[in-house]
Amino acid sequence: KLNHIQIVNQFNNALDAIQFINNNKIDLVFLDIHMPELNGFDFIDSLNNPPNIILTTSDSEFALNAFEYKCIVDYLVKPIKLPRFIKAVTKIDTPKIAPQSTNNEETHEMYVNIDRRLVKIHIPDIYLIEAKGDYINIKTETKNHIVHTTMKKIEDKLPDNLFLKIHRSFIINIKKIVDIEDNSVLIKKEVIPVSRSNRSELMSRLNLLK
Repeated sequence: KLNHIQIVNQFNNALDAIQFINNNKIDLVFLDIHMPELNGFDFIDSLNNPPNIILTTSDSEFALNAFEYKCIVDYLVKPIKLPRFIKAVTKIDTPKIAPQSTNNEETHEMYVNIDRRLVKIHIPDIYLIEAKGDYINIKTETKNHIVHTTMKKIEDKLPDNLFLKIHRSFIINIKKIVDIEDNSVLIKKEVIPVSRSNRSELMSRLNLLK
């Protein structure tokens, strides 16, 4: 018996699970690699701040991939025997702070929930993110994605060295800037306002010829 483990929820739907984990403090998730909507690794990439995760699968094919994720503490192949299960769980017996997501340029994709579908967006293709009420418009080279979320949640998924919030309603990809004039920037054919408080940060991020 593992009396110190409390099951707080279980899901058959990946989207519901992602929403629950992103909105609650979870110590450990048992995650199957093979799911109808997406695989286990795509699931992890969709989390804002992944907790400790034990992967379960019917084969060992993806074991090497698991080592690329710091949040994955073990990899269990079905059928799972009790001693092996206990060994996996004891790896996180001591409470830990959930691993922080790596907010850098190595993250190339993110998933957003649109009409109960997880849509993959290639992050470097994003040139502008605009807040419109309760929705966010993510503009890429090929398509606009309207997402029901907050700027803060989107901002947390973006690499700091590539994106900058220049206004309470706008986040830009600084590599997509065409020119800057007074308190605005030109990206593609769109003129975007820059707030006074964010202008100095924008200028410091650019490789200026002096």
